[in-house]
Amino acid sequence: MKTNCVEARTAVLGVLLLAFLVGCGNGTSSGGPDATPPEVWKTLNGKEPLVTGHRGASGYLPEHTLASYTLAIEQGADFIEPDLVATKDGHLIARHEPEISTTTDVGSKPEFADRKTTKTVDGAPVEGFFASDFTLAEIKQLRAVQPRSYRPQEHNGKYEIPTLEEIIALAKQKSEETGRVIGIYPETKHPTYHADLGLPLEDKLLAALEQAGLTGEGAKVIIQSFEVGNLQYLRQKTSLPLVQLVDADGVALDGKIKLAPPHDKPYDFAKQNDPRTFADLLTDEGLTFVATYADGVSPWKRYIVSVEGVDANGDGEADDVNGDGTVDDADRKALAPTDLVTRAHAKGLFVHTWTFRSEGMFLAEDYGATPAAEYEVFYRLGIDGVFSDFPDEAVKARARLGL
Repeated sequence: MKTNCVEARTAVLGVLLLAFLVGCGNGTSSGGPDATPPEVWKTLNGKEPLVTGHRGASGYLPEHTLASYTLAIEQGADFIEPDLVATKDGHLIARHEPEISTTTDVGSKPEFADRKTTKTVDGAPVEGFFASDFTLAEIKQLRAVQPRSYRPQEHNGKYEIPTLEEIIALAKQKSEETGRVIGIYPETKHPTYHADLGLPLEDKLLAALEQAGLTGEGAKVIIQSFEVGNLQYLRQKTSLPLVQLVDADGVALDGKIKLAPPHDKPYDFAKQNDPRTFADLLTDEGLTFVATYADGVSPWKRYIVSVEGVDANGDGEADDVNGDGTVDDADRKALAPTDLVTRAHAKGLFVHTWTFRSEGMFLAEDYGATPAAEYEVFYRLGIDGVFSDFPDEAVKARARLGL
């Protein structure tokens, strides 16, 4: 580890959070007389939580495009989040997965039809088109599409796939235009998969950040990963804040977290036959371990507030309570919060959680199809930051509770 790395990363984190919180202002709100603000924010540093545009403002525009990131910034997001995968010639581009058929128009390009293949990603076979089989020049011939059918489709085919360097340039440009520093929250996607291809992500990410002057004290960057080993490697190389993502496979009828491959544990743990699961990383012992290499933990929000279904017919499955033909979160009730945020804070770890979406299918019955009601629950618990597909809703809900 670099000399004084622990002290340095602590200082960087403090400057990072302070800069954003000052830049966001006090968040005074016209949210209405029923919006009783907390006496103090219960975040790790006592300041208001951060809002990250999840893949940009992906509820409105195709994800991981400069247009989506721009909209998130315009809506008040403190950070924009690029998921990073590698091209054949080693460039880092923003896609949610190495397989790109659901988020680009590659399937409509006859010149690339022979690229369709099956690869193993995190131990599971995946069929499709993979970024690692395309050069950057070829990737630039593609356009982004909206992968979720219930979201606007009229922007499909309009926007290029951006590189990390282009995203950094956008954040810098918008920082100058808005007068508030826009942060970058990159995720190294499937690092073991990329390393096995001879396309490791970590050093390329750090090199791009260094070239942009975003590695020293006050750099507005947080790096995240679902794997552990690459975060431990990054800890040796940088004092930038690091975040351990924590996944799951879903929730059971009673709201208990379900774990099943490949969402049961960090994939590097699976390759090493490490018995620990994602849930194990959130025990007191697990949080102590995470704190040895990371500054924060970012669990799926159901680890913090889960939901339970109704099983009227006794078949062991949640019922379609609202009769809309599907079983989703709108058919479930929110359970009492866990103590995860408090326990993580006691270990010195900030807690960011994901993903907040405004569609009714993602909102528990208790929230009355009102996104602000869900945000308020998490904000009052002391969450340090949220990832949202609709950053405008997250920002407005935060302002409504602001001091």
